[in-house]
Amino acid sequence: MTTPTIDIELSAPVNLRDLGGIPIEGGVLREGLALRADDLTVITDEDARALVANGLTTVIDLRTNDEVGVTGRGPLANHPVTYHHLPLMASISAGMPDGDSPVIEHAAMGAMYARMAEGAAPQLATALGIIALAPGATAFHCAAGRDRTGVLAAALLLALGAADDDIVADYARTGTNMAAIMQRMKPTMGALMARLGFDLDAMNTVTISEEPMDISMHIMLTHLRERHGDALGPLRAAGLNDGIITRLRERALA
Repeated sequence: MTTPTIDIELSAPVNLRDLGGIPIEGGVLREGLALRADDLTVITDEDARALVANGLTTVIDLRTNDEVGVTGRGPLANHPVTYHHLPLMASISAGMPDGDSPVIEHAAMGAMYARMAEGAAPQLATALGIIALAPGATAFHCAAGRDRTGVLAAALLLALGAADDDIVADYARTGTNMAAIMQRMKPTMGALMARLGFDLDAMNTVTISEEPMDISMHIMLTHLRERHGDALGPLRAAGLNDGIITRLRERALA
């Protein structure tokens, strides 16, 4: 049986932003250190050239092996950009709602984020080390730039000493982009889900709760502190050390 091919539709990212400007310990996070994004493997050649021209040297891909198998590295593979694949989930099914509910609740997402931070702590600790040591700007992404990307963004901001309110505010900024994100993801993710045997008709009935998105990040931070005393506890246990945190803070304020 042959695997159906997927036509990759290249498009500009719709959830790309520099984390610069967020208050951190000692000042404000500078621009040009860390960018968070939706899928960077399906950007146009023009977008790839622009990112590199603006200082991008490193990409951290947080998607699953299945997702990477569909798109590869994309146009950025044609540029001098270091690529790191650090999947935060074994399967995209881990991000699907449990049970028969057609609504994805933000509270459930927050609990899932906490489990992700615990289960993928080695990958997250490695990602922070990469950002600390990369010579230029590092961009990290998943498919939507919300969930997996949001967990890594929160870990980075925690390591830099950002306040919870600022971490939550950055996460919630994705809310206004969700319609464009879903439209951009549809060709690739729809084909991938079909390939993996998911019922697309059933999936099309799934909606996201209209509650404010910030609930999810508040819950993740609360759960991690309740279970570990420190929201970065799982990452510290997985190898995140004071040297890396110091280097991150030096680079963030330079």
